[in-house]
Amino acid sequence: MLRIFRSVAVLEGVSYLLLFALSMPLKYWAGIREPNIYIGYVHGFLFLAYIALAVVLWQERKWSLKTLFWILLASLLPFGTFYLDSRFLKFQNA
Repeated sequence: MLRIFRSVAVLEGVSYLLLFALSMPLKYWAGIREPNIYIGYVHGFLFLAYIALAVVLWQERKWSLKTLFWILLASLLPFGTFYLDSRFLKFQNA
């Protein structure tokens, strides 16, 4: 389950960066809306999957509320999921 969560976390982070770095500028500066729609759908799905998997892992591994807070906060910050993966998730036993 942790391996799946780590994969979703990285994909969610990539979709978040694509949303802000690629599709938002295309939408607002160039008037091209289509990439924002599709990347937004993908990011939304990955974000919901990330949250659901975080809660499942929190219960499964009996992490503290503080740990859950930091995991959820990481999904809201650019590069947060990458930092979380490299500093915390990589060292959890699978």
